Formats: sequence, C-alpha cells, structure tokens
Amino acid sequence: MKQRVYIDTSIVGGYFDEEFSETTKGLFERLENNEFVFIISDLLELELTGAPKNVRDLLYQFSTDKFERVTLTEEAIQLADQYIIEKVVGKTSIEDCRHIALATINRVDVLVSWNFKHIVNLDRIKGYNSVNYRLGYPMIEIRSPKDLIRYED
Repeated sequence: MKQRVYIDTSIVGGYFDEEFSETTKGLFERLENNEFVFIISDLLELELTGAPKNVRDLLYQFSTDKFERVTLTEEAIQLADQYIIEKVVGKTSIEDCRHIALATINRVDVLVSWNFKHIVNLDRIKGYNSVNYRLGYPMIEIRSPKDLIRYED
C-alpha cells in the first residue's frame, strides 16, 4: 500500500533549491515509482501563487492520480489555533500549524518538510503531538525528505 505523504510548500520549492534539490528529487522519484501518494492542500496551492513559475508549475508535471487533495476546514483551523494557544510555536507560524493540522486530521502517514525551525523540530513535534493526544487526534509523524529517500547499499 502506498504511503500517504503530506507535502508543504518547502518541498515544492526545495525541488529547485541547490541545497535541497537532490534529496527532494529523490522524494519525487518515489512518487513517480508509485511508492507514495502526495497529499496536497488548498493551503499549499494558495502559498504557491506567489512563487516563481517553475515552482508553481512543478506539480502539474505529474499525473493527477499521484495526488490526493485536502481542504482547509474549520476543524483544521481550530486545531492549528490550539497549537498557537498552547505556545508550540508563535502566532507568526499559523500557516505552518495549519499544514500540521491538515495532515493530522487527514491521518497521513507522514508530513514531510524542509522547515526545521517550525515543523521538523523535535521540541515542536512533541508539542504538536501533545496537543493532538489531549484532543483525541492521532500522533503526527513529521520528517525531512532525507528520512524518506532510499539510500543504495
């Protein structure tokens, strides 16, 4: 069964970033090999509207059956707000919290991001999962693409 992998905006941008490109392309190879289905949100699509054209158009290079779309709901907004209320991150990180809430509510296998400050950060992950646990949501697995690519022996 394919893993359901929620991607945030940093993954799409990382495809073209010199520092992150090689690893990000490895993640997309696994998508092309039908090992993953990428979960993308209307929030991601909104954030991409201000990106350079090559970044905006990246996901269109792949067949639509490689993706599952999810929508920002009132439930996700409330969960994201709770992360802020409980000071997992500050108010300026609300969009990051919304990505995490969407991934949590949609029960993805893993959320993948290059955002080490607000998302792929052990203390933050513990905070998000503490809120999730107390509110009856599942724990969320959060990783960088380095944890999802295959390394040759």
